[in-house]
Amino acid sequence: MLHLVKLAVGIRDVAHLAAVQQARAAADPPLRHLTRNNPRRASEIVAGGSIYWSIAGTLQVRQRILAIEPATRPDGSACTALVLEPALVRVVAQAMKPFQGWRYLRPEDAPPDLAEASSDADGMPPSMQAALRALGLL
Repeated sequence: MLHLVKLAVGIRDVAHLAAVQQARAAADPPLRHLTRNNPRRASEIVAGGSIYWSIAGTLQVRQRILAIEPATRPDGSACTALVLEPALVRVVAQAMKPFQGWRYLRPEDAPPDLAEASSDADGMPPSMQAALRALGLL
C-alpha cells in the first residue's frame, strides 16, 4: 500500500474542501480529482491507499483512492483521474512544505487518523485542540 500527498490549492479549510468536492461530485459523478501525471505505482495506491490533502501548509485530512483511470480534461487534453471515496477522514495535523504536483507517502510516514490518535490534549477545549492542530503543534 502507498499513499499520495497533494496540496489543496485555493482551499481555505476542510469544510471548504468538502463543499467543493460535494459540488463537483453532484455535477459529474463519481468524485474524481484530475492530475496531469499517472502514478507509476498505481497498483500500490489502489490497494488501500489514500490521498492526504495539505491545506494551508498542513496535512489535515485524507480520502481513500478507489481507482486510478485515464481521463480527459474539458479542454480535450489527456490526464489521470483519481477516483475518491467521498468521506473525508481527519488526521493528526502535520506540517508540509509546498511542492508542485503530488508526492508519494509511505504508510509509516502518514499521520494517524484523529480517531486513532492518543493525545494528552484530551482535557483541552476542542477549539484549543483545533488551533494547535492547525499549527501542527498537536
